[in-house]
Amino acid sequence: MDFWRKADNPWGEEVLIGVSWDLMWFAIIGSVVFLVGHAVWLRTRPAETHEAPSGTTPAGVPEKIERHSLGARAFHWLMALSMLVLLVTAFVPVIGIQFDWVPLHWMAGVLLIATVVYHVIHAIGWQDFWSMFQLGIAEGVATVRHVLSSKAPLPPKAGKYAFDHRMYHHAIVVTTLSAIVTGVLMMVRIDTPFWTRNPYLFGDTTWGVMYVVHGLSGVSLILLVAAHIYFAVRPEKRWMLWSMVYGFIDREKYLEHFDPAKWPVGSDSAPTSIEGGTGALADASVSSRRED
Repeated sequence: MDFWRKADNPWGEEVLIGVSWDLMWFAIIGSVVFLVGHAVWLRTRPAETHEAPSGTTPAGVPEKIERHSLGARAFHWLMALSMLVLLVTAFVPVIGIQFDWVPLHWMAGVLLIATVVYHVIHAIGWQDFWSMFQLGIAEGVATVRHVLSSKAPLPPKAGKYAFDHRMYHHAIVVTTLSAIVTGVLMMVRIDTPFWTRNPYLFGDTTWGVMYVVHGLSGVSLILLVAAHIYFAVRPEKRWMLWSMVYGFIDREKYLEHFDPAKWPVGSDSAPTSIEGGTGALADASVSSRRED
């Protein structure tokens, strides 16, 4: 399997022109193998669930807890749309389905950049930004042990973001930012409403490195997006998917999966007026800190 493609430039020098398409097929086949393998592996393990606390419900926990605000949900689905368009326009032409993919690709890239910029500003200004970057080494060790052996105890209940969610977030951040940075620089080579093309901004060697980094980001995103969709639609995880649609989880799921000490919610934190211009009047029975 080749890892990159090379060609001779007009001066007879061999330069990089991108990743090998073998990597695309490796990512597609690897995704299928992982998803099928995980589904089979999961069926071999005994059913397990966190037990909800016995006795009375902790005071102040509402019937519905807001997990994702309207702004967070809009960001997520717009980013998902842009990501899928980028992957389709990048790789479908490679398998022989030809269309004018370049305009769709760079416009989807602009949408992706806009959603990421919004998310960064929103996370820093209105959310608990650092909660996603907590290492949680003990939680991670417990999670890995339980994955390796069903006899190992369940990992401790998490805060709003479980260990595996935080690790996935870090992986998607690295790959997405790599694709964005190289993609913006590569847009200099095409005509857009923002500028006139300039293919001579960098030398052939520098362009080649950009193509390879951009391609590696793309094939990595095939694996990451496939895994994300798979886990979102699994029956035991589908409540998370619905929370990204409607914004809320119910009290039972909250108590089953989350540690109230790590992710505290309560009616005293409920908004009391129309918030953020969403037009949705707050309900005192729905509450949580605004962290998405």
